[in-house]
Order: sequence, then structure tokens, then C-alpha cells
Amino acid sequence: MPSYASWDAETARAIIVDRRALPGALLPILQALQDEFGYIDREAEPLIADILNLSRAEVHGVLTFYHDFRQKPAGRHVLKLCRAESCQARGSDALGRHAAATLGIDFGGTTADGSVTLEPVYCLGLCSVSPAAMFDGKVVGRLDENKLDMLLAETNR
Repeated sequence: MPSYASWDAETARAIIVDRRALPGALLPILQALQDEFGYIDREAEPLIADILNLSRAEVHGVLTFYHDFRQKPAGRHVLKLCRAESCQARGSDALGRHAAATLGIDFGGTTADGSVTLEPVYCLGLCSVSPAAMFDGKVVGRLDENKLDMLLAETNR
């Protein structure tokens, strides 16, 4: 997993100011903040709104609309399980329940020790080899409970 900087309002302000003139600046700003910090802190919303002359509601609406933006730090490992139709038809719901039970968290949660974040994703484009997942940025097809358990074992929880 990549290493992220600790949240810092001045660094965030510099990122926002640097990108404010880009066309459709809000998305590039949110992406840059997440690239820097690994998530978008709530303190960033009023900064962005002020600098881009948007309402805080507009910023918050875009931030919460896109599933890939995080509002809190992720675990050291991120497991994204596909929840789209093809994967559902091939057993992803059962895999999701298995992952949640194994980790002791629900989708959107991070284990208490900070080792794993479990996230839903709505299509990885691997329908022909579903069910699919993404583990630390690497896609995995033909996922079953054994493969899932092997992935989770890699987290060294």
C-alpha cells in the first residue's frame, strides 16, 4: 500500500489553490487530496467550497457521490469486492458475507487493528471471470472462499 501524508490543512489549501483554475476543478482537487492523504478529511470541504466559490453542500454531494473517495483513512490493505450483477449471480453476496464475518466488519469498515478495509465496488470489468475483487489495487478473478481466505492471510493480521 502507498504511504500517505498526515492530514494538514495548509498542504490541503496549497493543493486546492494549485488546481482551482482547472476545468471542472472539483474532481481533480478531490483526487489530489486523496492521493496526498489517502482520504479527504471533513476539514477539506469548507476549504474547497471557499476557494472554488461553491456551497459546502455541493462539495459534500460530489464527495459522497463517488464511491472511490474516502472520508476517513483506509486500512493498510484494501479489499474491494464486486457487487455488480454478474458477480452477484456467481456468488459475490456469499463472499461478501464471508469476508465480513472473517474480518469482523461490514462493508465500508476497517478492522480494529487497521489492517484491512472492506469496500464494495460496482464493476471491475471482469464479468467473464466473476466473481471478482481488487486487493491492494490488483484485480482477482474467479474468486472463491479459498482464494479470499488466501488474500486475507496476506494481511498478516
